[in-house]
Amino acid sequence: MFYFLGEFADQISALNVFRYITFRTGGAIMTALFFVFLFGPKIINSLRLRQGHGQPIRADGPEGHLLKQGTPTMGGLMILSGALVAALLWADLSNPYVWIVIGVTVGFGLIGFYDDYLKVTKQNTAGVIGRFKLIFQFLVALTAGYVCMMVLSASPEVAPGTSTSVPVPFFKDLLIPLGILFVPFASFVIVGASNTVNLTDGLDGLAIVPVMIASASYMLIVYLTGNAIYADYLQIIFVPGAGELAIVCGAIIGAGLGFLWFNAPPAMIFMGDTGSLSLGGAIGATAVAAKHEIVLAIIGGLFVVEGLSVMIQVASFKLFGKRVFRMAPIHHHFEQMGWKEPTIVIRFWIIAVILALVGLSTLKLR
Repeated sequence: MFYFLGEFADQISALNVFRYITFRTGGAIMTALFFVFLFGPKIINSLRLRQGHGQPIRADGPEGHLLKQGTPTMGGLMILSGALVAALLWADLSNPYVWIVIGVTVGFGLIGFYDDYLKVTKQNTAGVIGRFKLIFQFLVALTAGYVCMMVLSASPEVAPGTSTSVPVPFFKDLLIPLGILFVPFASFVIVGASNTVNLTDGLDGLAIVPVMIASASYMLIVYLTGNAIYADYLQIIFVPGAGELAIVCGAIIGAGLGFLWFNAPPAMIFMGDTGSLSLGGAIGATAVAAKHEIVLAIIGGLFVVEGLSVMIQVASFKLFGKRVFRMAPIHHHFEQMGWKEPTIVIRFWIIAVILALVGLSTLKLR
C-alpha cells in the first residue's frame, strides 16, 4: 500500500523513499514489531480464555515440561497477523512473488491452526492425521512451486531453462536441470522446511530465533538476487522482482521479535503448529522464489538436524528395536542428558547463527 506513495515522488520529493526496498523493509520490521507488542497481550488473554487447559503436553516428554501445562498455544496467530499486516502495508502488491509467499504462509498457517484446534479441543497431542496434513501441505507447495517456475520463465531477462534448474552453492555456473521435476522438488523444499521448523518448536524460544536468523539471511539473499547489478557481480541467478520479498522477510523478523517478548522463558504462549508450519513454509517458499533452495539446507541446518534426528530415531527403532537418541527431536535428547532448557536454546541459537554465516558465504565463495 505505502509502495504506491512513491508514484507521487515527482510532486513531493520526500515520498521517493517509498520506492526503496531498504526503507520499506525497515518499515515492515517496525510495523510488525509494534503490532505484536500492541495486540499480543489481548491475543494471549483471548486464547487463554478460549483454550482453558492450553496446549496438551506429551506424557512421555521431559518431566519439566509438565510444568508448562495450561500455557495457551496458537501464538502463531500473533506472528501471522503482525507479519501479514506489515507485508500488505509495505510491499509492492503487484509483485507475484509477494503473493506466492503470502499464499504459502496463510495456507500452511490454516493447516497448523486446524491441527492446534484439534489438539486443544480434544486435549491430546495427536491433532490432524499425519498423511492428511502432508497431502494438504503438498497441494499448497506444488501450486507455489509451479507458479514460481512460470513467473521466472516468463521473464525475458532470464536465460531459458533457468526457472527449472537448481543452482549448486560454491560453484559459479553449475546448475542441475530438473525440467518439470522442479515443481515436486520445490514442493519438497517448502514442505520439508515447514515440518522441520515444526519439529524444532519444542522449547521456549527455540524455534523463533532460528526462524528470524533464516529470514534475515534470506532478506539479504532476495535483495541481492533481485538486483541485476549485484546478481551479476556475485554471479548468482538474477530473479527480477525477488527483491520485494525482503519486505516479507522483514515483516517475519519484526513479528518474530514481538512474539519472542512473550515466548521467552517462561513462555506466556506457545507458537503452535499455526506458527511453526507457516513460518517454515514461508522460508521454504522464499528460498524457491530466490533460486537458493540448496542453500536453505545450510542456513536452516539446525532445522535439518532436528528433522534428521527424528528420522534416524524412527528408522533405528523400527529396524533394530533400538533408539539412537534418548529422545527425539534432538533438543529433547540434550534435556535428558541433563542440560538446562536455557542452555540448549542459547547454544542452538549460536549454531543457527554460525550456519547462517556459512550459508551467506556461498554468495561470494564461488
